[in-house]
Amino acid sequence: MITSIANQKVKQIVQWQTSAKTRRQDGIFLAEGLKMYEEAPTDLIREVYLTDVLLQHLGSRQEKSDIYIEEKLKKTGYEVVSETVFARMSDTRTPQGILTVLEQPAYTLAQLLQTDRPLLVLLEDLQDPGNLGTILRTGEGAGITGVIMSKNTVDIFNPKTIRATMGSIYRIPFFYTESMGEIVGTLREKGVRVYAAHLQGQDYCGSFSFIGGTAFLIGNEGNGLRRETAELADSYLKIPMEGQVESLNAAIAASLLVYEAHRQRHMQKG
Repeated sequence: MITSIANQKVKQIVQWQTSAKTRRQDGIFLAEGLKMYEEAPTDLIREVYLTDVLLQHLGSRQEKSDIYIEEKLKKTGYEVVSETVFARMSDTRTPQGILTVLEQPAYTLAQLLQTDRPLLVLLEDLQDPGNLGTILRTGEGAGITGVIMSKNTVDIFNPKTIRATMGSIYRIPFFYTESMGEIVGTLREKGVRVYAAHLQGQDYCGSFSFIGGTAFLIGNEGNGLRRETAELADSYLKIPMEGQVESLNAAIAASLLVYEAHRQRHMQKG
């Protein structure tokens, strides 16, 4: 059992928690919690750390999820650490006692466009890791086929982003781009219409058809979309709002739009 915070593996975990550059160089990301371990693809798992307390707890119960986790631990292997050491390794205030080190998945643009009717979210310079994670999680629920991000968007492997995805990081393809203009051009070639959520939009989102290939452009939390990026869109749209509210949180706006697309596609199937 690892009992010292001076242990080299512990130091490495702490560095991965705090440094996007180091995560990128080493090609890994961290996921905390039982659910994140349970849903993690086994082929991506490199290391697993859990507390002696959690290990004893799993062994003392016979719930189906606990039995599954015990069997998975036998396959992936694990290292036991003291609760004091785990508190040092953890990025959460109330850690569950298990941390998984995983290989970063990588996707190509072609993979995001391999369906007949892509439903994509295009993000420009989002900075809040919680927003990004929420967009992945909600997007999975609405059936999106991928997320495309500008190079200045927050690191998708930020621990706070990973936590907010609640496992969707394992299932939603994503892609960082150097040029949103090139991406929009490629989407048009594939018959995908691009819509910008914009204050200058004259028509509500419900008045457009999202049954065909669709992509929604969502801008930075404080500044919105850059003018040159917004102008790439086929159409501007707006979300119905009452009172004196001018705009919505980026994650909420994205959620409303992808669920409108989901509604329309579901109605078509019905």
